[in-house]
Amino acid sequence: MVKKLITLLLALVFALSLSMLAFAQEASKSAEGKEATAQGKAEKTTKQARWEGVVVRSSPDKSALTVRKVGSSLERTVQYDSSTRWVSQEHGSKKVNDLDASQVKDGDRVIARGTWEKGGGVLHATQISKRLSHSPR
Repeated sequence: MVKKLITLLLALVFALSLSMLAFAQEASKSAEGKEATAQGKAEKTTKQARWEGVVVRSSPDKSALTVRKVGSSLERTVQYDSSTRWVSQEHGSKKVNDLDASQVKDGDRVIARGTWEKGGGVLHATQISKRLSHSPR
């Protein structure tokens, strides 16, 4: 009788520990899922924005460019800072050259990537790419 009681008690402890382990795994998966969902929402709100056009005005003292969309009169302000990467690239080429802000002038075609300010009129650029025309053959 005592052996049966001890065996039953051990089986109960074993079953309880297995169920607690399974519950802990489910809680961990649930927490990971919520964290991944929160990360996905954060990534969507900080989605990489893009603005392409011709530089109409450059303002080095304000660290800003006014860029007009090609074929339109729509203009947006592109702000940059010391962390903005400046590059140049020929259309259709894979070769990318590093630049500095002084090499981008009014009339140059650019593609700016970054994030939009809440109002939507100002793009905070992480990269500004000066587009070069095809080289003459």
